[in-house]
Amino acid sequence: MVLPPLATVAELAAWMQREPAELPPGAPLVLDTASAIVRSEARQRFTRGTTMVALVARERVITLPQRPVLGVELVRVAGRVLRTDEYRVIPGGVLVLVPLGHLSSVAVTYRHGYAETPGDVRAIVLTLAARVLNNPGDLRQESVGSVSVTYAAESIGASLAAIERDQLARYRPRAAVVQLGTAEGRRW
Repeated sequence: MVLPPLATVAELAAWMQREPAELPPGAPLVLDTASAIVRSEARQRFTRGTTMVALVARERVITLPQRPVLGVELVRVAGRVLRTDEYRVIPGGVLVLVPLGHLSSVAVTYRHGYAETPGDVRAIVLTLAARVLNNPGDLRQESVGSVSVTYAAESIGASLAAIERDQLARYRPRAAVVQLGTAEGRRW
């Protein structure tokens, strides 16, 4: 599944204090790549969607990995579909199951995502994309006559700086899950 970029070319141009026409033709690709890097680090899609996850439940409380959780469509425990009165979702994307005896495999289909990319996430995507566009040759230093420019290590390559990884850490899921994919065309 191809996800949309977490920022637009117009936002990137404004971020870089340029006109959109001044950006190179590869700017959309750079935004797609920066978005993929941020999503990978945060382990979040951020955009709205429906996901199916299979979990091994050791307790009645399960944290769903993609946030924010907008609604749960289906919960299946040990092959049995639960009624809506047999579970509830509390803030933070936590699914609480009523006592069902022995819990093992739990499959959940749920809707999640933000209406708009969170501001801090958009800032990281735009900053990463701007770094790549400002230094496409991954130069460490360049000189022309008496003018010399030295780039910081963080501005080389399409990678996140430590502070950006730290900022994205709050979005990472706190539980290990097996991601089965999107709900389109799949059945349990």
